[in-house]
Amino acid sequence: MSDCIFCKIVDGDIPSKKVYEDDSVLAFYDAHPKADTHILVIPKQHIVNLYDVQAHQWPLVQQVLQSVQRIAEQENLVGYRLISNNGAQGGQEVFHMHWHILAGDKLPGFQ
Repeated sequence: MSDCIFCKIVDGDIPSKKVYEDDSVLAFYDAHPKADTHILVIPKQHIVNLYDVQAHQWPLVQQVLQSVQRIAEQENLVGYRLISNNGAQGGQEVFHMHWHILAGDKLPGFQ
């Protein structure tokens, strides 16, 4: 999608500080972190959110979620919060499916 900031990051048009990458998944540090560690994990394929996942895309969603474990191990995160906002009413601001990995001493939101 030409106007999607995450698609532009995947394409290399916008730089990011990559944490993890494979053929289907990209993870990078959030430009405006909300915690000591704030990593965004996205599928390289544009999917708006969980509501829009088509049957053939569920294996990709599984790959994205499996990468979270690899990223946590790689970054030595013994505890973390994993968040995905879905839809405008759910707090989604970038309409490309993504998960936030938040870790550190002070995590925002509910405990």
